[in-house]
Amino acid sequence: MVLEIFGGAWTMMVIFTIILSSIRIAHLIIKRERFVLYKELSYLLFIIYLLSLFYIVTFQDDNYGLSNFIPFKEIFRYKLTSKLFVRNVLGNILLFMPFGFFVTAYLDQNKVYPSVILTFISSISIEIIQLIIGRVFDVDDILLNLVGGFVGASIFVLLDKLRDKLPNPFKKAWFMNLIIILLLLTGIVYLTNLTDYIK
Repeated sequence: MVLEIFGGAWTMMVIFTIILSSIRIAHLIIKRERFVLYKELSYLLFIIYLLSLFYIVTFQDDNYGLSNFIPFKEIFRYKLTSKLFVRNVLGNILLFMPFGFFVTAYLDQNKVYPSVILTFISSISIEIIQLIIGRVFDVDDILLNLVGGFVGASIFVLLDKLRDKLPNPFKKAWFMNLIIILLLLTGIVYLTNLTDYIK
């Protein structure tokens, strides 16, 4: 299923995974740092998530209409129950929720704004590149991605604050990393099933 969706791009993912894993393992060995499976897995999944995101927004999505520079124009164009609303509105929010969560966890912040700034930089980069390669620039995508990054970052901050009230086993770093892994896997699964909404 995943190989069918990514077509020839799965080779890029496998190569990136092998190369980056090799470099990371070499780094850990040379620096004599401890290998922590759940942390390394979350880093690797984040890279796969970014590659999936890159593939979807540059190759698979066939949006070649007119660019939109007016905020909220496209958002309010769709009916709430339509597939286009799910794909274009909810989809753009969901795409960046794992991003906001992971970046906040990685920066070890209890603040949302650093992740929102990084979400903005990432999202506007995607839109500008899409415009350069002959696709469309949509300011609403940036706004929706920002919402997704904000929600993801807010979930991390909330869980981090609630961690003191959790039972002792759930106060450990592995618990947050498990949530990161689940969110990233959800993001990857969502990205790989996005074709259901494109057809």
